[in-house]
Amino acid sequence: MAKANAVYAQSGGVTSVINGSAYGVIKAAQESGIIDNIYGGLYGINGVLEENLVDVSQENPADIDRLPYTPSAAFGSCRKKLPSLEKNRADFEKIIEVFKAHDVRYFFYNGGNDSMDTAHKISQLSHDMGYDVTCIGVPKTVDNDLPVTDNSPGFGSVAKYNAVSLREASFDVASMHHDSTKAFVAETMGRHAGWIAASTAMAGNNENEGPHIILLPEIAFREEAFLAEVERIRAKVGYCVVAVSEGLQNEAGKFVADAGTVDMFGHTQLGGAGDFISNLIKNKLGIKVHNALPDYFQRSGRHIASKTDVEQAIAVGKEAVHLAAKGLNGQMVTIVRDSDTPYSWSVGHTDIVNIANKEKVLPADYIREDGFHVTEAFRTYCQPLIEGELWPDYSGGIPVYSQLVRNLVPKKLG
Repeated sequence: MAKANAVYAQSGGVTSVINGSAYGVIKAAQESGIIDNIYGGLYGINGVLEENLVDVSQENPADIDRLPYTPSAAFGSCRKKLPSLEKNRADFEKIIEVFKAHDVRYFFYNGGNDSMDTAHKISQLSHDMGYDVTCIGVPKTVDNDLPVTDNSPGFGSVAKYNAVSLREASFDVASMHHDSTKAFVAETMGRHAGWIAASTAMAGNNENEGPHIILLPEIAFREEAFLAEVERIRAKVGYCVVAVSEGLQNEAGKFVADAGTVDMFGHTQLGGAGDFISNLIKNKLGIKVHNALPDYFQRSGRHIASKTDVEQAIAVGKEAVHLAAKGLNGQMVTIVRDSDTPYSWSVGHTDIVNIANKEKVLPADYIREDGFHVTEAFRTYCQPLIEGELWPDYSGGIPVYSQLVRNLVPKKLG
């Protein structure tokens, strides 16, 4: 197999461990024997379209080695979803032109289901255009909604962050509820799948510890039943901690954050699900409520990342290069759970078409019968994914993270 260059790019919402996959791809590429130069797409697929390719060889090796300890996307990410080949063939042809100009025969795309769709289309078109590019998908998403793979790198750490944060906040509410806050609401990411919200269950060791209620997008929200559950828990514990997914929907299938609520001017209120739930508790039950929106904090909290998650992120990056070296194309690396107890895992792969534009929601057996919490089956699934810590180095009390210089390869297309 003739040696050629490779492009690695990051896509979609970032995670605290995506740079671990970047590290895995880079290290494996340098040792592969099939790759001359490894380039990074600056801001994802945008970097390829704009011929802005980062020359990894000009980075300080110490910064590359620190990537697994650095959150966010070191090469820059994007939200760009390319249309179908039928609607916008020009962009895909431009990508192939850039690859040809820079002798790129390997493309590693690190992202979710939309990113896998892009990688699949590039693989198809490159073959049709007589310039074959090996495209391998590297899984990443905090939402954990990629099918086939047991879990997605990024999820274990966002789960750990939310579980730890909610446990600490629950201690706060427990200490203050006697004459102050009676309910606490935390909104998590997860627009269509409730994996992140469900993971907050790991904060509590028994039914008296928060979160007492978990509101999932897979279960239609029932206002009366919810308020009754809040009151039941308050009567038992004294306070109530609620975790709510941003994608919570009512029985009509509409997001509760857009369920007809209005502001003081009569305009549709576009606040989040956490705002909706906290206002509902306050207005209907007349008790003091605090509301938190972790937002970007939860997906970029590398200081408390899961060791399992970091190791898996690195492993899928390395395996992507190994698959390419074996001559495989149009594949995405997967994580295979070999055993729950003791927990063990390995890497596998699947056709990208099995991932592209598909979504994995929380299965019914992971949701408690009343719809307000999770089952032991979910706890068994989630527990090993949040295990362990790989602390970054600290200086002056602050983590030391990599900041790549990102020098660009000279353009050739004008």
